Amino acid sequence: MSAKAPVAAPVPAKGRPRGGLVRDLVLLVVFAAILVALPSVLRSLFGQASVSYLSLAIRAVGLAVLALSWDIVARTGQLSLAHAAFYGAGAYSAAVLLKLTGAPIWLSMPVAGVVAALLALVLGAATLRLYGIYFAIASLAFTEVVKVIVQSMPFSITGGTVGTNLPPLFRPVFVAGEMERWEVAFLRNQGYFLVYVGVLVLTIVISLLIQNSRLRHAFTAVRTNEFVAGVMGVNPARNKLIAFVLSSFIVGMLGAVEAHRFGSVNPDVTFSVHTTVLALVTPIFGGLYTTVGPILAAGVLSGLEETLKRVLSDGYLVAYGVVLVVSILFMPRGLVGLFKKLTTRSRTQSGGEHDG
Repeated sequence: MSAKAPVAAPVPAKGRPRGGLVRDLVLLVVFAAILVALPSVLRSLFGQASVSYLSLAIRAVGLAVLALSWDIVARTGQLSLAHAAFYGAGAYSAAVLLKLTGAPIWLSMPVAGVVAALLALVLGAATLRLYGIYFAIASLAFTEVVKVIVQSMPFSITGGTVGTNLPPLFRPVFVAGEMERWEVAFLRNQGYFLVYVGVLVLTIVISLLIQNSRLRHAFTAVRTNEFVAGVMGVNPARNKLIAFVLSSFIVGMLGAVEAHRFGSVNPDVTFSVHTTVLALVTPIFGGLYTTVGPILAAGVLSGLEETLKRVLSDGYLVAYGVVLVVSILFMPRGLVGLFKKLTTRSRTQSGGEHDG
């Protein structure tokens, strides 16, 4: 009798144990509660200075959303440089929807996410069979294509090369004798901060659901070796497309919120490659393929940037770049990897002392 060829083991139907997801969701509730309480704590501790601190917190939360959404794509091994395209599509969708229908942000946010996700479907269907640098170049070119399309639309809709303005979401009214002027700015920032926190919580939930389901194994298999993944019964193109669509939906919603906060959209700024660079560098600094890493890195990098601005003024970008390069060279697994390494070393030393 001829020997039968070995059959590849299928991808496990489940991710981590259900208890792991419950624990993660409980921690998320605690984390969200802390963030919601943060504005009040800052106001009571720092008074007028809390306006600046809350602005910094908004930037950190926005960066966390941007970074974690990119990390979801990276989990399938894709080097996407199209994040600015989806961010810009979301921002312009909110602006156009507001101009044509007067739709509130609560409606324009999900619509912006859907528009970005549809663009991801178009790009993904055409390019997801490309690998490595070829996919990266195609995704970067896609950003320029979307930018040109927006600029070419009627001026009355998108504002052409100039862009268009949006009203702020929150407009607290100053009442003399009842509040100080800085409190108006604080209330406005507080409103935006809570919206950003809502988007971050949604992003974390999506990330945790991926990590605690069979998608985690499928994404890892595709990232490791697409051919072997196919033999194991995993469809590489489908899984990459799932990651791509989820990521773009999130960043499209972020673009809608930030369009309102900044008060305008402009092709050169809204589709800036700077957005893509931030989305790529931050999770690498924090630790790829994790939920905690991009969030932790967003907080650290936002604080670092603000500190360097105050200390070095015009030269802060050089110092900021040096810190990033050195960190990536000496911490290839990011802050999460460094923490795990230090924890393991500490446990080993404690065990050695106990044995002694």
